[in-house]
Amino acid sequence: MPGLKCNLCTRLNIPSPSPLKERGTEGVRLIKTQKMEKVLFCWSGGKDSAISLHEIQKSQKYEIVSLLTTITGDYDRVSLHGVRRTLIEQQAYSLGIPIEEVFISKSAPNEEYDSKMGETLCRFKQGGVSSVVFGDIFLEWVKRYREGNLAKLGMKGIFPIWGRDTAELTRSFIALGFQAIVICVNIKVLDKRFLGRTLDEQFLTELPSNVDPGGENGEFHSFVFDGPIFKERIAYTLGERMLRDSFYFCDLLPKEGVIK
Repeated sequence: MPGLKCNLCTRLNIPSPSPLKERGTEGVRLIKTQKMEKVLFCWSGGKDSAISLHEIQKSQKYEIVSLLTTITGDYDRVSLHGVRRTLIEQQAYSLGIPIEEVFISKSAPNEEYDSKMGETLCRFKQGGVSSVVFGDIFLEWVKRYREGNLAKLGMKGIFPIWGRDTAELTRSFIALGFQAIVICVNIKVLDKRFLGRTLDEQFLTELPSNVDPGGENGEFHSFVFDGPIFKERIAYTLGERMLRDSFYFCDLLPKEGVIK
């Protein structure tokens, strides 16, 4: 499959599925395997990422080559969410999917983010990846921004939960057996008492009416530590709470000896 010519790119040489063989009365013939589209999965570690991954895996149409996560290098944490890199890597281990980490500086301008992300996407495109999966739901400007950047590289976006009702989606997340903890709240719209709580029906019942049930406007962020897509539960303990600008963060400390 021809890829974008780019002097920043290197080939990944990801092998294609091998054809199966079947022996019958007419000898050996080849059975063509259904070719699955290779994709990258933009992974934050939160509930929207988790339920999007669940939907993608359920469709059986895509081969997830790698998770893709942006890390703020100065803090060694997931950008915006503030989760320690170790915990994101434990999620990837439990999911059984490789993870690609893109490091940016704190307060990185869009140019830095676009450049580093472009280099990474370019490299994967040379390995046959043509699409990136996102967990966005209804923010049109975010979707346009992603699609515009991908189009420059000859790639496209896949949005498996786009347009879903956020209340229904979050309740579906809970009903499927996922478990998540709220690790960040915007105190301009949500009281800090919601920080560090499990994302459950009681949490949703207590949310103010002006707060989106899925936190799609950035009201809160979550970390998923268990659910049907994980092989093992991600173990953690609650750490320090800290205020940065208008966001309250709850630090999660990985438990030692669980997943190295």
